[in-house]
Amino acid sequence: MLTGSCLCGNVRFEADGAARDPAACHCTQCRKQSGHYWAAVQIDDDKLRVLGEVKWYQSSPSAKRGFCPTCGSFLFWKSDADADTGVALGAMDGPTGLKLERHIFTADQGDYYEITDQVRQEEQEDE
Repeated sequence: MLTGSCLCGNVRFEADGAARDPAACHCTQCRKQSGHYWAAVQIDDDKLRVLGEVKWYQSSPSAKRGFCPTCGSFLFWKSDADADTGVALGAMDGPTGLKLERHIFTADQGDYYEITDQVRQEEQEDE
């Protein structure tokens, strides 16, 4: 069971089931919303329970981003086409037992840092 919350605690979540595909996203939208790159795992919607009010921002024609309306924590990324949700690794409580499997949208990474770990990189660009 994975649990987590926003900074102020008004939004909490629980995931009963496997988290998949831990990835760090370097796309422009994730960097602008989070202030750096954003790390998340995919959790099936039927295994994810969210407590508290989440505000959703339609960030593209096919995806939205969920955040706490009180503290602004960016917690969720949801594609309209998928039955799972990206959940922020940084919002998880305690040890997760997860490790990054890939960096995505590395062609859009900021010029102020380098990716120096040995995790696979995917260079696709923002659409």
